[in-house]
Amino acid sequence: MTSLLAVLISASGTTDLPLDTLTLPPSYRIEVVAKAPNVRQLALGKDGTLFAGSRRAGKVYGFIDRNNDGIYEQTVVIANKLNMPSGIAIKGNDLYVAEISRILRYKNILPLVPYLLPNPEVYYDALPDSTYHGWKYLKFGPDGALYFNIGAPCNICLPKPPFASLMKLDSDKQVTSVANGVRNSVGFAWHPKSQQLWFTDNGRDHLGDYLPSDELNHVEREGEHFGYPFFHAQGLPDPHYGSAQYANKHKYSYKPATYKLGAHVAPLGMTFSTHSPNAHQHTLYIAEHGSWNSSQKVGYRVVALEIKDNKVVSHKPFVTGWLNNENHWGRPNDIIEDNDGSLLISDDYAGVIYRLSKDKPPSIK
Repeated sequence: MTSLLAVLISASGTTDLPLDTLTLPPSYRIEVVAKAPNVRQLALGKDGTLFAGSRRAGKVYGFIDRNNDGIYEQTVVIANKLNMPSGIAIKGNDLYVAEISRILRYKNILPLVPYLLPNPEVYYDALPDSTYHGWKYLKFGPDGALYFNIGAPCNICLPKPPFASLMKLDSDKQVTSVANGVRNSVGFAWHPKSQQLWFTDNGRDHLGDYLPSDELNHVEREGEHFGYPFFHAQGLPDPHYGSAQYANKHKYSYKPATYKLGAHVAPLGMTFSTHSPNAHQHTLYIAEHGSWNSSQKVGYRVVALEIKDNKVVSHKPFVTGWLNNENHWGRPNDIIEDNDGSLLISDDYAGVIYRLSKDKPPSIK
């Protein structure tokens, strides 16, 4: 065991952020329940402990001592000076943390005791070391395997495997390619009914404000190719790699995007609601991190999509207001369900985690 790196005490969930400028669905409220610099992917332990990775901060956080208002009163820095530990996942009592080129495991971290943190062990260390789109998103799938992304090491290029893919790592440390031709996915989840994997993908840059669209995809068969770098979204040829002669040379068949989310919105973390009242239609929430190279900013919001028979039948803004004209004060990054069905949303720009809930805050201990 190792000693505590740092503990930050948060007396309350008060914040100077302009939460009242956010537009919410009717009967919903939003509040800050935790604070930490550059919080990225979220994972919720079975006892209610909340974990978050980071990218620029190089830290992994644990949030404990949730009060009757649902606010976490202590922030524990579990790890420091890691290489972009954005992706995290929890399985049982163990925490998994992805750096650029390796995955660490903190065994028996639950219950999280600030002054008795476990030393990490290297769980897997055969990942590429490119930092360009190299930060990870981690989740355990219904099959028990650990899924993660390996982004393209460029804006547009023809990278060698395993770049531009989604992969899974089973308990025997065998790696399988789940989806290929995926430029930069930093969010995925499994459909509650079909158990198929759905994922977001960020389109290439420097084709103007409106092309190509960012994507929502789903995997029907392991190993499917989703077009990158030859075709984008739903069949848009790349100016360099999209000629029929070039594409045919590589002998891939391409699966077009399930749905176009819009150019430059930067869809990242996503989750399906498990509290859907309709057994045949499921709500998917996506955090849009927002544009960086569009002449007019887009994204910076959470959207809700209704999925029926593997098709998007509705796509609406769910939470907006982080962007006002060309000024933004927050960037939603990941989104997960809490135990009561409310939503936890990380914001790596404002350095907070929000809870979006109906009516009044839950009483969760």
